[in-house]
Amino acid sequence: MPITTRVALVRSAPGTYETAEVELDDPRQGEVTVKLAASGLCHSDDHVATGDVPVGVYPFVGGHEGSGVITAVGPDTPGYAVGDHVVFSFLPACGQCEFCARGLSNLCNLGASLLTGARADDPTSYRMHLDGQPVGQQCGISTFSEYTTASVDSVVTIDRDIPLKSAALVGCGVPTGWGSAVRSANVRPGDVVIVMGIGGIGANALQGARFAGARAVIAVDPAPFKQKVAAEFGASHAFTTIEEAADYARSITDGQGADATIVTIGVVNGDHVGEALASIRKAGTVVLTGLGDITAVGAPIALGDLTLLQKRLQGSLFGESNPRFDIPNLLRLYQTGDLKLDELITREYTLDEVAQAYEDMHAGKNIRGVVVF
Repeated sequence: MPITTRVALVRSAPGTYETAEVELDDPRQGEVTVKLAASGLCHSDDHVATGDVPVGVYPFVGGHEGSGVITAVGPDTPGYAVGDHVVFSFLPACGQCEFCARGLSNLCNLGASLLTGARADDPTSYRMHLDGQPVGQQCGISTFSEYTTASVDSVVTIDRDIPLKSAALVGCGVPTGWGSAVRSANVRPGDVVIVMGIGGIGANALQGARFAGARAVIAVDPAPFKQKVAAEFGASHAFTTIEEAADYARSITDGQGADATIVTIGVVNGDHVGEALASIRKAGTVVLTGLGDITAVGAPIALGDLTLLQKRLQGSLFGESNPRFDIPNLLRLYQTGDLKLDELITREYTLDEVAQAYEDMHAGKNIRGVVVF
């Protein structure tokens, strides 16, 4: 029997998150229902509210970074049981398509459905309804909800002794930032790395760069609070502007510049990309992880710089992570003390406070806000 669950949704874009009650379907084959314990407040869900990231149907329930406990398992769905602790991967991984077979499960073909609000295998099928009308689920999971029904392609079981509140963060922000440094930038021991934007993604790019052995990890953020906490996550230096950071990088590299600059600004535009490319050395790498208006085109890039200085501009989705390996592996690093999760949580919110949480994010008050159920 369908159940009723409280959610935070937007009814249009631009819009504001508000709470409502929706009907939630029982899980079908290949699906589970999960009682949420916590949900991270990622900037991507704010992009949905502002309209920078358009979605397929409204109302639309946000949230894509969460953890919880399975309460129901669909028929003929082996490998999952009621009581299992899980983390949602905002990117589903089928394990069967060409990109999964190539080891690029973050680019799984199921990802094409993430913003439709419907099921990946049926674009006309929804698991949430309001007054008889379909309600979209962010990334097919919608963690701004007391309960949610999702495909097992988006669910990773974890050890039960890991705190669910902290574990929620490895569903998006932590692997996205960490992987942007470790995989997309391929940071190596002795490198000089700049991270532009110290929020939930940037803080973890700092952690990844430090763990990979960078000799200088340079944080850039105009917010004094974020400059101060950057050191806790691995920054050796912090500056207000990218120009200051680039000047410092050149001062310690015989004028060459950073080996890599990772762009994790909350709302990215083309100017940020141009500034990042100007900050790196010959054959250096710019990793573009942050989002802005996804329909925007163009950046002030000196094409000769790309060719003659052999610079590389690399996009990064989920930090090129493989959710079924990287989520448990990052949690193991948390258990050994090599990865900070608890410290990322600046403030806890209730489901009714999602809109306030995003106001706080815009004001630069949070590294990561978390909804605790």
